[in-house]
Amino acid sequence: MLSSSLLDAAIDQFGRLGFEGASTRAIARASGTAMSSITYHFGGKQGLYLAAAEHIAQAIRELQAPALAAARGAAGGSRRDAAIAMADVLDSFAAMMLRPETEGWARFIIREQQFPTEAFDRLYAGAMAAIVDVALALVRTARPDLEDADARATGLLLVGQALVLRAGRASVTRVLGIETIDEPAAALLRARLRANALCILSETVG
Repeated sequence: MLSSSLLDAAIDQFGRLGFEGASTRAIARASGTAMSSITYHFGGKQGLYLAAAEHIAQAIRELQAPALAAARGAAGGSRRDAAIAMADVLDSFAAMMLRPETEGWARFIIREQQFPTEAFDRLYAGAMAAIVDVALALVRTARPDLEDADARATGLLLVGQALVLRAGRASVTRVLGIETIDEPAAALLRARLRANALCILSETVG
């Protein structure tokens, strides 16, 4: 699909070079389309940038929808069920962070995290908010002893442990002494993430 190829090229260029550094001419060339395609489909560089953010948000939303749907039922249930559901959500998120295609998404998102624009609002509303809402509901159920600020910080930092698998990829491989995150390394990291979450959320959950 024409617009999809443009968006994929745009995400790569914007992620590597930022909004100012990316060239619509280079994006058109990389996608194998004419410059006029950007104007026709997106109205210009700004429209393309926002569409790239929405494209990433949609992809994340679709990948995480099954895990979030399964987890919602545990919010408000038992502490044990909520802790396990949160571990499942984190595992799904970690698995996404280990997928090759998330490399380009991460570069784009990290720029928006550092210098947020309207694109960050679309990323957050389109994908991140649903993950955060479910995570906070599960943390509050699993740890009713926490004040609101503590529960929010706990949920945020638990999700951050999954994010490091992509955003901190160079450090992950350096610390583990490996060149790339292969299947055994991925399994180890996901298992430790799950164990960390269960430990933090409930000492009684094994």
